Amino acid sequence: MNDFDLDTLRISLHILSVSVWVGGQIVLAALVPVLRQVGNDAPRLAANRFGRVAWPFFALAVLTGIWNLLEIEVGDRSTAYHVTLAVKLLAVAAAGTAAAVHSLTPSPALRGITGAVGLVGSLAALVFGVMLVFG
Repeated sequence: MNDFDLDTLRISLHILSVSVWVGGQIVLAALVPVLRQVGNDAPRLAANRFGRVAWPFFALAVLTGIWNLLEIEVGDRSTAYHVTLAVKLLAVAAAGTAAAVHSLTPSPALRGITGAVGLVGSLAALVFGVMLVFG
């Protein structure tokens, strides 16, 4: 059995933060139809509450992601690794930007588009992150 160390803490925090960010989006999207039945303001209120939890975890995911990169010799990695990393970082940026626009816009159409882009970007970042570790 391995000892608990900073690597364990770093990776655990990264997985936890990504789980909250991505999983929360999926759960909230699934709840929107039910929340609409509860009342017109219910989806907005739930989304606002989710944002109070999700955004700190998004920040934690970014910080632990940077920490992860600082723990390896990125320059020694293959071109394929660098390409995958670049695509992952673009997906993270797209997810964060789309989620921010989603939470700030009054337009229902733009909320729908940016919600979808945010979720797809988040899922893509997750998959490319797995590829960086196991690819």
